[in-house]
Amino acid sequence: MSLKLIKQKIVSTRKTGKVTRAMEAVSAVKMRKTQERAFAARVYARAAVRMLASISRLNESAVAHYTMRTTENNRALLVLVTSDKGLAGAVNSAVLKLADSFLQKHTCDFICIGRKAVEYAERNGAVIVHKETNVADNVSLQNVEHITKKALEAYKEGTYGVVYVLYQNFLSTFEQKPLVRQVLPLNPEGLEVMVREIVPKSGKFADRTEEAVGTGSEYLIEPSAEELMPELVSQLVHVAIYHALIEHKASEHSARMVAMKNATDKSKEIARSLTLKFNKARQAAITAEVSEITAGAAAIK
Repeated sequence: MSLKLIKQKIVSTRKTGKVTRAMEAVSAVKMRKTQERAFAARVYARAAVRMLASISRLNESAVAHYTMRTTENNRALLVLVTSDKGLAGAVNSAVLKLADSFLQKHTCDFICIGRKAVEYAERNGAVIVHKETNVADNVSLQNVEHITKKALEAYKEGTYGVVYVLYQNFLSTFEQKPLVRQVLPLNPEGLEVMVREIVPKSGKFADRTEEAVGTGSEYLIEPSAEELMPELVSQLVHVAIYHALIEHKASEHSARMVAMKNATDKSKEIARSLTLKFNKARQAAITAEVSEITAGAAAIK
């Protein structure tokens, strides 16, 4: 390999390292912002769970319709959450691997969030009830409202007996885990676990204190609990799907940050190796030239 070619490889490798370093910094900022949005919604989610528990104590029959299966229909609706882009380690492949295991045990249709989810469902020939791609990083509750509406309508009509959401759960910067949660019928204990797990195992936000769950306030309900429950259930499902989306976003940015850091470190290693190779080749060329000059001088004498 010529000196010129080695030099070009060193320059291109260093440029690639600068790009991956910039992507690492961007992903770190996006990950922190996504975690902050998760904490902002946490108070609202906990209040809704407490309200459900209070209404359940006051009027069990009003809540039972939404917390117990009311149909023998075993067909499930799976809200599959993935990212639209790659370069994020094993985030999407881990989710899709869990989806493969899930499909072996359940018959289900899909609501796909993310391009990878759409491609997976189409590849498996599954029915796609709704698909959503190019989801913004600054996703808000309003952005998932129509997804919640479709899932609720399909469940109320009896098309599906159960609704699940599958996504990558954020545990820490270096640890994410694919997870399936039941959204409908409602599982109060599962909702409480979901809210509690918004606090990561380690990192900047791990020291956030956990609020006491308590028994919640007693409510005087007007109108009746039967009239209030559909709206409350809608909000709880809304929060559950929104939580899954931002958890996956945090996992995606975290995995991409780690992947880009590894790529940056590797580019530095390759640049050092190429620089050493360049210096050796240059030294060999200089030695050869000196030998030629010395031999020429000796021949003249």
